[in-house]
Amino acid sequence: MERRLAAIVCADVAGYSRMMGADEAGTHATFKAHRTAIYPIILNHGGRLVKNTGDGFLLEFPSIVGAIEAAVAMQMVMAERNEHLPADRLMQFRMGIHMGDVMADEDEVFGDDVNIAVRLESVAEPGGIAVSGKACHEAGKRLSVTLVDAGPHRFKNIEEPIHVWTWQPAGSDTSSIAPKASTETSVTNLPAQYRTAIVGVLPFANLSESADEYFSDGLTEDLIHALSLQSFYRVLSRNATFSFKGKNVSTRLIAREIDATYLIQGSVRRAATKIRVTAELIAPETGEQLWTGRLDRDIGDLFAMQDELTTSLSAAIAAEIYRAEASAPPRSSSNDITAWDRFLKGLSYYYLHTKADYETSISLFKEAIALDPTLSIARAYLATIQMQGMQFGWIKSTRELWESAMSLAESSVRLDPRSSFAFQILAFLHAVEGHYEAAMDAAKRAVGLNPYDMGARGVLGFCHLTSGEHRQAIELFTMAAQQGNNDPRYQWAAVNAFSHYLLGQYDASLSWAREELYVNPNHLQALAIRAAALAQLGRTAEAANAAEVLLSNYPTLTVERYLRNFHWKMPADIAHYRDGLVKAGIPFSRLTLVESSPKLAADS
Repeated sequence: MERRLAAIVCADVAGYSRMMGADEAGTHATFKAHRTAIYPIILNHGGRLVKNTGDGFLLEFPSIVGAIEAAVAMQMVMAERNEHLPADRLMQFRMGIHMGDVMADEDEVFGDDVNIAVRLESVAEPGGIAVSGKACHEAGKRLSVTLVDAGPHRFKNIEEPIHVWTWQPAGSDTSSIAPKASTETSVTNLPAQYRTAIVGVLPFANLSESADEYFSDGLTEDLIHALSLQSFYRVLSRNATFSFKGKNVSTRLIAREIDATYLIQGSVRRAATKIRVTAELIAPETGEQLWTGRLDRDIGDLFAMQDELTTSLSAAIAAEIYRAEASAPPRSSSNDITAWDRFLKGLSYYYLHTKADYETSISLFKEAIALDPTLSIARAYLATIQMQGMQFGWIKSTRELWESAMSLAESSVRLDPRSSFAFQILAFLHAVEGHYEAAMDAAKRAVGLNPYDMGARGVLGFCHLTSGEHRQAIELFTMAAQQGNNDPRYQWAAVNAFSHYLLGQYDASLSWAREELYVNPNHLQALAIRAAALAQLGRTAEAANAAEVLLSNYPTLTVERYLRNFHWKMPADIAHYRDGLVKAGIPFSRLTLVESSPKLAADS
């Protein structure tokens, strides 16, 4: 059991029980969608999720200023998402904030100061925040918002009255960045015989009383266009699916008539100035629902909103088709092993995400390339998995391996010059090597080829990171994490940790590093940035422990050797990172490593 000073944020949804009674499944889905949207805000302010509470959550922050500013940012986002909704569909958080001494046991926190935050939440207005006088006094003039004195309050089981300060949103000044649709249709060069999955997008049903057919049809057409920019599968044209509009025909019969492997269907409902879109991806032969989602948006700028909906839907659906295809049994009746068979088999192991499975994936991707040297997508994935294997500590990093990855990325682009994914890998490798202009050019090509692909926008963020433009990088990483956070090709948490560190936002850097380490406990970059951030915060003992964990995974690592592979444009960024690593106790050079270890000295 550990005791520490912390800021606690407690949140719940006003009227949640009533909403669950009226629409249990819909309320739960909406709550999860809101929680996903605000989660990056928590991490950006250095917070961590202690636990979900059914209709809310409990958060811990190292800084009271960070806690209050995160709560305000979350409420502003929620105000924007709720704007113009009918009263019975509003989902508003009430938040209570306090700071004090808490007891920490594993990932849980306990104590009277936690209970006070819970009690404060009960007096907050829906959409508002209640802050204890102690927390308000500690934050002082460092806050960018104004709190209103609400006087002392007495709470059950709290002996002394608590002075309360409150905040309510006067309006929303946040804005979302929605990628604009490309005016050109991109047709990929991946040979048709490899794109064995055929996707049909059925016309989205208009469930509104008003005549909004133009919107539901437009959204369907945009989704067809967005999905067609992926080279992995074939997407049927509008003419193939719109003939079924308004007809009561089973999806199985539709799929057989148009020869579709997967069908996407959905609906659009409008209420006042709000649009609700539901969609599902199904395997029609079995009737299995592979994915379902629901999105609520303000109409506002109609075309910008339609672009944002298309982006969210295509990002989620494309990733699920990849997963489904990777686990699907071979469809070919031939006993001959093909390059595509090997690639899909490799992809199935890739999604299992363990060291042994990565090694198997590499072998299978190499087999696919040997069987068909022109298979661009196999080269792009092999380059990706080689880079990730090095980052996770599963493959030894060598110059030969980096050169192999670069060669694979370059050949992937040559073989399929309209593949956004191939340009993403090329951009990432150029950025790592310090080829800043080439990296930015490739990243912009990736975004231009598929403006709906969040991976492309995140890689563009990585190019900004290596160029020293960290605020632009964070904006793009956060967008990618919000809309494409289930794709294992990307680790937005790790790169977000770097940009926050280089801006001196060490608590946020720790939050993102922690997020990466939940998924990949041996991630070299996340382990290193965690140690450096802790050292910069003056948390010496924790930094030393983090350094020990890093060195136990990478025994020969030194600051000098590690930073040799960093080619950031700004020398000050390298110096800043070096300073944190040294402060954490990472040996600077091989000489200091040997000197600090009698065994190594003897072995030398």
